[in-house]
Amino acid sequence: MKILVLNCGSSSIKYKLFDMTSGEVMAQGGIEKIGLPGAFLKLTDKDGKKVVLEKDIPGHQVGIEFILSVLTDEKYGCIKDYNEIDAVGHRVVHGGEKFASSVRINQDVINKVIECSDLAPLHNPANLKGIDAMEALIPGIPQVAVFDTAFHQTMPKKAYMYGLPYEMYTKYGVRRYGFHGTSHRYVSRRACEILGVPYEEQKIITAHVGNGGSIAAIDHGKCVDTSMGLTPVEGLLMGTRCGDVDAGALSFIMDKEGMDGAGLSDLINKKSGVAGLSGISSDMREIEAAVAAGNERAIMALDVYNYRIKKYIGAYAAAMGGCDILVWTGGVGENQWSTRRTVCENMEYMGMKIDTQKNDGMRGEEMVISTPDSKVKIIVVPTDEEFTIASDTMEILDK
Repeated sequence: MKILVLNCGSSSIKYKLFDMTSGEVMAQGGIEKIGLPGAFLKLTDKDGKKVVLEKDIPGHQVGIEFILSVLTDEKYGCIKDYNEIDAVGHRVVHGGEKFASSVRINQDVINKVIECSDLAPLHNPANLKGIDAMEALIPGIPQVAVFDTAFHQTMPKKAYMYGLPYEMYTKYGVRRYGFHGTSHRYVSRRACEILGVPYEEQKIITAHVGNGGSIAAIDHGKCVDTSMGLTPVEGLLMGTRCGDVDAGALSFIMDKEGMDGAGLSDLINKKSGVAGLSGISSDMREIEAAVAAGNERAIMALDVYNYRIKKYIGAYAAAMGGCDILVWTGGVGENQWSTRRTVCENMEYMGMKIDTQKNDGMRGEEMVISTPDSKVKIIVVPTDEEFTIASDTMEILDK
């Protein structure tokens, strides 16, 4: 079975084509700058080289048509005809309380995703454009929606309710939803496979950290808490998002700066985080270089970034009454060994001991990085959200 996975953003489309019989990635790439000058498709060719193809791409349907033409291209392609694609799996950001698992797409599902669009106004409409485009280009092709929020729907009310008037929840659905659910689900299960332990018997903390980041607490196979909230702003310090902040500070800033809601959203989503604190960049590689050069604001920003992660790990261990496995994933979690080391240092009180010889310098590999006598197994698992989407798609169609 050949499954195309699409992740449609407001001005981008990422794709992977899987042969699920062998698990092979047949093709992968992405389109950037949809609707803007200088749009392009970047792909990895058969020899592993990066290729950039420029084209005017006014909308998502033209972009997906371009992707399909490349997949069937004599030079860059891997299939002869569109009809070789058996199904399409879509990343859909927000399923609200309507979806607790992946589903085959029909009109009822589309209507419910539209209803959730108020909760993700930048993402859900773009996800829907991808669904509509595939139906227009290959009518009747089976399509599956895999939701970022679904994995977190097992959280109890004590974890997802905010201390706001209850009417804010009943009228507008204001509560914690969480994101990165597909990643948290994949790496927690994969960690147990690597360690040879039953998933349903573990207390697991997953740290998906990078330019965006979230922590999840998974108790005996179910997510019981996660750091992102109604939106992806809450929780950890991120590349440009502020993470946890006193809500009163935001109204104070709005008054002082004469700022409206759109201005505040821009401040907390695009101008804050590591970039806002350091004044340098949201790229952690640039922050590390500035730290090495002794830049005080970069040092402060990295300290805050690491501290927030450590604090959430401690909080979730307390919430679950312990922790058996800590999983690192995401751009920073997989590659920035200094953050893994800093966060895990001085955690022996809760049975966590990092093996610095294994950890230091290790990037992007599946590896256990705890010492043999550590009660908590610390492991790095590179995430694979696209494969999870493809697997869900195949499983739903097989049913």
